[in-house]
Amino acid sequence: MRTADFDFDLAPELIAQQPAGERDASRLLVLHRDRGAVEHRQFRCLPEYLREGDVLVLNDSRVIPARLGAINRQTGGRFQLLLLEENGTNDWWVMLRPGRRARVGTQMALCDGQGQGSGASASVVETNEEGHRRLRFSGVPDLAEKLEAWGEVPLPPYIHRPEAGGWQGDRERYQTVFAGPAGSVAAPTAGLHFTQPLLEALRSQGVRVCFLTLHVGLGTFAPVKAETLGGHKMHEERYELSGETARVITEAKRAGGRVIAVGTTTVRVLESVAARNQGRLEPGAGRTRIFIYPPWDFRVVDALLTNFHLPRSTLLMLASAFAAPMKTCGLEAILSAYAAAAQRQYRFFSYGDAMLIL
Repeated sequence: MRTADFDFDLAPELIAQQPAGERDASRLLVLHRDRGAVEHRQFRCLPEYLREGDVLVLNDSRVIPARLGAINRQTGGRFQLLLLEENGTNDWWVMLRPGRRARVGTQMALCDGQGQGSGASASVVETNEEGHRRLRFSGVPDLAEKLEAWGEVPLPPYIHRPEAGGWQGDRERYQTVFAGPAGSVAAPTAGLHFTQPLLEALRSQGVRVCFLTLHVGLGTFAPVKAETLGGHKMHEERYELSGETARVITEAKRAGGRVIAVGTTTVRVLESVAARNQGRLEPGAGRTRIFIYPPWDFRVVDALLTNFHLPRSTLLMLASAFAAPMKTCGLEAILSAYAAAAQRQYRFFSYGDAMLIL
């Protein structure tokens, strides 16, 4: 399929700049794959679509305050850093802007949360083919322990905030209520709609709630630039699937229960592990660069809860594959649902509304 097939127009005012007043007050579009029907509901109505014996699987990765400022020690020019992945203590791959001023050997002073000198430094030690820089930090025992004080929430570029401090609510709302292991540089946004009372309501009706971890990297949200989908190469992302989650899902599938994946990142972990183990879910940690697009044969996931995604994104491509497994017509169903959502003024992207594909 061509990347251009996954383009669509969206009015700028439909790009959510703030989350809903309450997490579960967002809207929910329900797409029934078997008959192509669409329902328009509220997210708190989700329990009506799940039943006893189902398994709800969520990504519990915690977003880190990955945006930092720095000053070029030689020129005084300012850099913006987005931490991408930690290689070891004080050793990180980063996206650095302006990158052309950050050659190997460049020295910079790291800023604190107020834009002042923090006493820590960084040096560029390596670049890769994607233009990312590997930085070694000094003057601080462990940069990761300073991120809450020095870093900013890594909001996507289509969410606009004032330069001075932004919106303080982002610290809470760009994070799921069940966030655990730290490591994501973007939120697993489908999970943002859940509250603890809603999760308890699902458990009380016999739905098993399980967690896995995929640390969301830049690659999840980067647009596909290749002309065809087959020419795109995904970034690797780290994941962990616990023995408990693997066991619960396996038992539920054998008993006829459904697996409802919350978010494309959750789908990617489950389908990656199944693909590597002839359909079995073997627990463990690893890395995946799986790229799911039409047509695709899903081995584990039976329903998908997700947000509305950007044009040309791998997330949109995965949702299109899920809308019609093993076929190429899912894109038509997704874009039709998106058009219906836009007509009804749904809110799109990270802080926007949700979609349940059954």
